[in-house]
Amino acid sequence: MHIHFLDPYRPRTSPVHALDPRVKLVLALAYILTAALAPSAAWPIYILLFSIILSVEILSGLGVGFVLKRAALALPFVLAALPVIFTNGETVLFSLPIGSWTLTGYAEGLGRFISVALKSWLSVQAAIVLASSTPFPDLLQAMRAIRIPRLLVAMFGLMWRYLFVFVDEALRLMRARAARSGVVAETGRRPGGSVNWRARVAGGMAGNLFLRAFERSDRIYMAMIARGYDGEIRTLPMAAIGSGSWFVLGAGLFLLILLLIFGYFFRG
Repeated sequence: MHIHFLDPYRPRTSPVHALDPRVKLVLALAYILTAALAPSAAWPIYILLFSIILSVEILSGLGVGFVLKRAALALPFVLAALPVIFTNGETVLFSLPIGSWTLTGYAEGLGRFISVALKSWLSVQAAIVLASSTPFPDLLQAMRAIRIPRLLVAMFGLMWRYLFVFVDEALRLMRARAARSGVVAETGRRPGGSVNWRARVAGGMAGNLFLRAFERSDRIYMAMIARGYDGEIRTLPMAAIGSGSWFVLGAGLFLLILLLIFGYFFRG
């Protein structure tokens, strides 16, 4: 079964898509590292980092809306950093009494929270552009080319493969349930029992899904072992990196290093 909606890759004719996967991977990791190491509340550096990723999004032909819409999915996870607002600081913004406790928000903590949110948002955009402009097999090859441990790359590859297996089994279960479900002729009524009954059915389907996916993944792995799989997926060697890709790599790393250095001069 072809499950195209799981694959983030979006084929385009753009300089970003044509760039060597190894260069894209290194630059994406360097961009994420630069965003993570940038000082807190260094707002000019955040603006420059956003300008860089925005330019790449436009150059890739993916569309700014396409990337921003998917990057917004990661914002709820930033709420885990919300307690930093109430850490020690000098400038009090507000005090919130909760029973015998008093939560005090500080301007410095708010600045750290916004910094964490912006860093996460920028990093997710870089990851989305990388995944959307590079086929996943090429990413695996690029990981091995830059000497990422073989076991880690194998884990990435198997997780990606079994994600399709898992969704395939889920679709089979949903199709089987739909084939065995009745249809209510009266408008406004839904087939099935109470909420507890629906919960039991959903729990049974989840357990069945786990068992079926586990058994199928085991069969797939045994088939791979029978065909000589030893943890390394062997492919044709990648072509040498061209001079243009080397120039892009050097210029990109130089720019990110400069931004990181200048960031310590623009601390909030």
